[in-house]
Amino acid sequence: MGIERNTVQAGVGGVRELDGRANDGIEVRLLWEPQAKRVSVAVTDMRADGSFEFEVDPADALAAFHHPYAYVSHDHAAHALAA
Repeated sequence: MGIERNTVQAGVGGVRELDGRANDGIEVRLLWEPQAKRVSVAVTDMRADGSFEFEVDPADALAAFHHPYAYVSHDHAAHALAA
């Protein structure tokens, strides 16, 4: 079962973590940057030792958080995880 976190403020540039989860070596975080009016999803795959982050429309934020690989292009994720 995954790890659930409460809302926290990272403090860097005012970015806030709205939600986060980890399961089977993959960590997914839903991030909000209120000053820039930006919502993004950050994915870290500890097994592949890679990560990527992508901006998402606020209306799609929750779905993208739950299904990040469906919202990011395959080429972007593969390149980011290989780096």
